[in-house]
Amino acid sequence: MDRVERIYRLHELLDANRRYGVTLERIKDRLECSRATAVRTIRDLRDYLGAPLVWNRELRRYRYEEKEGQGPWQLPGLWLGADELHALLAAERLLEQVEPGLLEPELAPLRRRIRALLQRLPGGNEALAGRVRLAPIGRRAPNPEAFRTVADALARKRRLRITYHGRASDEETERTVSPQRLVHYRDNWYLDAWCHLQRALRTFALDRIRAARILDAPARVLSDAALDRYFGRSYGIFGGPPRHVAVLRFTPERARWVADERWHPDQEGRFLDDGSYELRIPYGDPRELVMDILKYGPDVEVLGPAELRREVAGRL
Repeated sequence: MDRVERIYRLHELLDANRRYGVTLERIKDRLECSRATAVRTIRDLRDYLGAPLVWNRELRRYRYEEKEGQGPWQLPGLWLGADELHALLAAERLLEQVEPGLLEPELAPLRRRIRALLQRLPGGNEALAGRVRLAPIGRRAPNPEAFRTVADALARKRRLRITYHGRASDEETERTVSPQRLVHYRDNWYLDAWCHLQRALRTFALDRIRAARILDAPARVLSDAALDRYFGRSYGIFGGPPRHVAVLRFTPERARWVADERWHPDQEGRFLDDGSYELRIPYGDPRELVMDILKYGPDVEVLGPAELRREVAGRL
């Protein structure tokens, strides 16, 4: 039982026994915890959530103190952060889409646990799920068999033999790779891997892997630091060290939106005297950056580098 569930259970116990209160022993039994944890949960409910929780010395019980002119105290309506709410709902939706397989016995309890957590929120799971919408855009479904094979090789640290169809070249190639990481980016799955054909790190879209076979040879495993240096510093899904800095100027009308957006961990932005907004973004491969720039149409101007400016202008 986690901290949040203990607080909910304690509130339910106190709410049902407002007249006489409850003993510490009963609280321990209800929360299935030690004395120290029970006292800590009482403190959380009282000090952090503002519950009018008092200790009656005569009865030696905890209870909610009733104040004249005020109704019974209740927990705040929804005390999840944006990231927590998204994580719970996204996990529930993803689990709903999982086809029955080898992990079904393990996933079923997890699915029930998430629904139970959501059900404890005011209005319950159905009321909340109907008012929060997760909208994937441009999702491409990978081959389920290839996905399982890639994930298995990654877990076992084995090399893979893949048949890969590249979109840019429109060609199919056979290659051996050492899987490093699975990446879920912009609603699609990718594999970061060491390509033994190119002798370099590469990113492969899982929906373009036509076939995959696990080899007996152990994978070449790179350190997390090495992977972060290659994949984490450039722009978007394309790896490699950043070699350029894009300088973009957005109109005053669009500046109010762009100033709050995070395009890159190392970006730099500033408002100019005329109300426009200048954004500087490190990048290596320009392909994804060009697509993101184009969606702003006439509201953005590429100030540099010159080759990026020419490429964007050529697409208009």
